[in-house]
Amino acid sequence: MQLLKERILKDGVVKPGNVLKVDSFLNHQMDIDLINEIGKEFRRRFPSEKITKILTIEASGIGIACIAAQYFHVPVVFAKKAQSINIDGEVYHSKVESFTHKRTYDVILSKKFLGPEDHVLIIDDFLANGCALMGLISIVKDAGATIEGAGIVIEKGFQQGGDQIRKLGVHLESLAIISSMTDTSLTFKE
Repeated sequence: MQLLKERILKDGVVKPGNVLKVDSFLNHQMDIDLINEIGKEFRRRFPSEKITKILTIEASGIGIACIAAQYFHVPVVFAKKAQSINIDGEVYHSKVESFTHKRTYDVILSKKFLGPEDHVLIIDDFLANGCALMGLISIVKDAGATIEGAGIVIEKGFQQGGDQIRKLGVHLESLAIISSMTDTSLTFKE
Protein backbone atom coordinates (compact mmCIF):
# COMPACT_ATOMS: atom_id res chain seq x y z
CA MET A 1 0.00 0.00 0.00
CA GLN A 2 1.91 2.96 -1.33
CA LEU A 3 0.17 5.59 0.83
CA LEU A 4 1.19 3.71 3.98
CA LYS A 5 4.78 3.21 2.83
CA GLU A 6 5.11 6.92 2.09
CA ARG A 7 3.78 7.79 5.53
CA ILE A 8 6.19 5.38 7.23
CA LEU A 9 9.12 6.95 5.37
CA LYS A 10 7.92 10.47 6.18
CA ASP A 11 6.91 10.10 9.84
CA GLY A 12 8.21 6.73 11.07
CA VAL A 13 11.21 6.73 13.38
CA VAL A 14 13.69 3.86 13.39
CA LYS A 15 15.09 3.15 16.84
CA PRO A 16 17.94 0.83 17.86
CA GLY A 17 16.93 -2.80 18.30
CA ASN A 18 14.74 -3.09 15.18
CA VAL A 19 12.03 -0.85 16.63
CA LEU A 20 9.92 1.23 14.25
CA LYS A 21 7.96 4.00 15.94
CA VAL A 22 4.81 4.95 14.07
CA ASP A 23 3.12 6.46 17.09
CA SER A 24 2.51 9.82 15.41
CA PHE A 25 -0.01 8.30 12.98
CA LEU A 26 -0.84 4.66 13.75
CA ASN A 27 -0.66 3.45 17.33
CA HIS A 28 -0.64 6.35 19.75
CA GLN A 29 -1.94 9.29 17.77
CA MET A 30 -4.09 7.91 14.96
CA ASP A 31 -4.49 9.44 11.49
CA ILE A 32 -8.09 8.42 10.87
CA ASP A 33 -8.01 9.28 7.16
CA LEU A 34 -5.02 6.96 6.70
CA ILE A 35 -6.58 4.23 8.84
CA ASN A 36 -9.78 4.55 6.84
CA GLU A 37 -7.77 3.80 3.69
CA ILE A 38 -6.16 0.87 5.52
CA GLY A 39 -9.65 -0.47 6.32
CA LYS A 40 -10.70 -0.19 2.67
CA GLU A 41 -7.53 -2.01 1.60
CA PHE A 42 -8.15 -4.86 4.05
CA ARG A 43 -11.66 -5.22 2.62
CA ARG A 44 -10.25 -5.34 -0.90
CA ARG A 45 -7.71 -8.00 0.09
CA PHE A 46 -10.25 -10.06 2.03
CA PRO A 47 -13.37 -10.03 -0.16
CA SER A 48 -14.96 -13.09 1.49
CA GLU A 49 -18.54 -12.65 2.56
CA LYS A 50 -18.04 -15.46 5.12
CA ILE A 51 -16.28 -13.21 7.67
CA THR A 52 -18.44 -12.82 10.79
CA LYS A 53 -15.95 -11.33 13.28
CA ILE A 54 -12.77 -9.31 13.31
CA LEU A 55 -10.38 -10.27 16.11
CA THR A 56 -7.50 -8.21 17.42
CA ILE A 57 -5.48 -7.77 20.59
CA GLU A 58 -5.41 -4.76 22.87
CA ALA A 59 -4.41 -2.05 22.57
CA SER A 60 -2.91 -0.87 19.28
CA GLY A 61 -4.97 -3.14 17.04
CA ILE A 62 -8.36 -2.02 18.34
CA GLY A 63 -8.70 1.29 16.47
CA ILE A 64 -7.49 -0.21 13.21
CA ALA A 65 -9.82 -3.20 13.55
CA CYS A 66 -12.81 -0.96 14.35
CA ILE A 67 -12.33 1.22 11.30
CA ALA A 68 -11.77 -1.83 9.09
CA ALA A 69 -14.92 -3.47 10.49
CA GLN A 70 -17.14 -0.80 9.00
CA TYR A 71 -16.27 -2.20 5.55
CA PHE A 72 -17.06 -5.78 6.62
CA HIS A 73 -20.20 -4.89 8.63
CA VAL A 74 -19.19 -7.27 11.42
CA PRO A 75 -18.34 -6.83 15.11
CA VAL A 76 -14.82 -6.49 16.48
CA VAL A 77 -13.73 -8.59 19.45
CA PHE A 78 -10.39 -8.16 21.14
CA ALA A 79 -8.26 -10.28 23.39
CA LYS A 80 -7.45 -8.52 26.65
CA LYS A 81 -4.03 -8.58 28.26
CA ALA A 82 -5.40 -8.72 31.79
CA GLN A 83 -8.32 -10.29 33.62
CA SER A 84 -10.77 -7.75 34.99
CA ILE A 85 -13.85 -7.99 37.19
CA ASN A 86 -16.17 -7.26 34.27
CA ILE A 87 -15.07 -10.36 32.36
CA ASP A 88 -17.35 -13.05 33.64
CA GLY A 89 -17.83 -16.64 32.62
CA GLU A 90 -15.46 -18.86 30.71
CA VAL A 91 -12.60 -17.47 28.66
CA TYR A 92 -10.18 -18.60 26.01
CA HIS A 93 -6.59 -17.79 26.88
CA SER A 94 -3.20 -17.86 25.25
CA LYS A 95 0.29 -16.70 26.17
CA VAL A 96 1.68 -13.89 24.02
CA GLU A 97 5.16 -12.39 24.17
CA SER A 98 5.34 -8.72 23.23
CA PHE A 99 8.31 -7.77 21.04
CA THR A 100 8.24 -4.09 22.06
CA HIS A 101 7.35 -4.54 25.73
CA LYS A 102 9.64 -7.55 26.29
CA ARG A 103 7.09 -9.30 28.47
CA THR A 104 4.66 -12.19 28.25
CA TYR A 105 0.91 -11.65 28.62
CA ASP A 106 -1.80 -14.21 29.31
CA VAL A 107 -4.38 -12.83 26.86
CA ILE A 108 -8.02 -13.70 27.32
CA LEU A 109 -11.26 -13.53 25.36
CA SER A 110 -14.71 -14.30 26.72
CA LYS A 111 -16.13 -17.47 25.19
CA LYS A 112 -19.49 -15.76 24.66
CA PHE A 113 -17.99 -13.64 21.85
CA LEU A 114 -16.38 -16.35 19.70
CA GLY A 115 -17.65 -19.79 18.74
CA PRO A 116 -17.57 -22.55 16.14
CA GLU A 117 -20.01 -20.69 13.87
CA ASP A 118 -17.61 -17.76 13.42
CA HIS A 119 -15.39 -17.01 10.44
CA VAL A 120 -12.64 -14.76 11.74
CA LEU A 121 -10.38 -12.15 10.19
CA ILE A 122 -7.51 -11.25 12.53
CA ILE A 123 -6.20 -7.68 12.25
CA ASP A 124 -3.20 -6.13 14.01
CA ASP A 125 -0.81 -3.22 13.58
CA PHE A 126 2.55 -5.07 13.55
CA LEU A 127 3.91 -8.52 12.82
CA ALA A 128 7.47 -9.15 13.98
CA ASN A 129 8.19 -12.47 15.70
CA GLY A 130 4.59 -13.63 15.29
CA CYS A 131 3.80 -14.26 18.96
CA ALA A 132 0.69 -12.06 19.15
CA LEU A 133 -0.70 -13.47 15.91
CA MET A 134 0.05 -17.05 16.98
CA GLY A 135 -1.75 -16.38 20.27
CA LEU A 136 -4.82 -15.08 18.44
CA ILE A 137 -4.76 -18.04 16.04
CA SER A 138 -4.66 -20.35 19.06
CA ILE A 139 -7.74 -18.65 20.52
CA VAL A 140 -9.64 -18.99 17.23
CA LYS A 141 -8.74 -22.68 17.04
CA ASP A 142 -9.75 -23.23 20.68
CA ALA A 143 -13.13 -21.68 19.83
CA GLY A 144 -13.56 -24.08 16.93
CA ALA A 145 -13.96 -21.06 14.64
CA THR A 146 -12.59 -20.73 11.10
CA ILE A 147 -9.66 -18.42 10.33
CA GLU A 148 -10.42 -16.55 7.11
CA GLY A 149 -7.12 -14.67 7.22
CA ALA A 150 -4.88 -12.20 8.98
CA GLY A 151 -4.42 -8.56 7.99
CA ILE A 152 -1.33 -6.79 9.24
CA VAL A 153 -0.56 -3.11 8.73
CA ILE A 154 3.26 -3.39 8.99
CA GLU A 155 5.24 -6.62 8.80
CA LYS A 156 8.92 -6.85 9.65
CA GLY A 157 9.74 -9.26 6.83
CA PHE A 158 13.29 -9.79 8.11
CA GLN A 159 11.91 -11.46 11.26
CA GLN A 160 10.40 -14.95 11.27
CA GLY A 161 6.77 -14.17 12.18
CA GLY A 162 5.38 -13.83 8.67
CA ASP A 163 7.06 -17.00 7.45
CA GLN A 164 5.70 -18.97 10.43
CA ILE A 165 2.14 -17.78 9.82
CA ARG A 166 2.30 -18.48 6.08
CA LYS A 167 3.63 -22.01 6.76
CA LEU A 168 0.47 -22.64 8.78
CA GLY A 169 -1.54 -21.98 5.62
CA VAL A 170 -3.12 -18.78 6.96
CA HIS A 171 -4.02 -16.22 4.28
CA LEU A 172 -1.75 -13.40 5.47
CA GLU A 173 -1.90 -9.93 3.92
CA SER A 174 0.54 -7.26 5.12
CA LEU A 175 0.06 -3.75 3.76
CA ALA A 176 3.73 -2.78 4.13
CA ILE A 177 6.52 -5.33 4.46
CA ILE A 178 9.88 -4.05 5.66
CA SER A 179 12.68 -6.13 4.13
CA SER A 180 15.52 -4.57 6.09
CA MET A 181 16.01 -2.07 8.86
CA THR A 182 19.08 -0.48 10.41
CA ASP A 183 19.27 1.97 13.28
CA THR A 184 18.79 4.81 10.78
CA SER A 185 16.88 3.51 7.75
CA LEU A 186 14.52 0.93 6.32
CA THR A 187 13.62 -0.60 2.96
CA PHE A 188 10.38 -2.20 1.81
CA LYS A 189 9.79 -5.47 0.04
CA GLU A 190 8.25 -4.77 -3.34
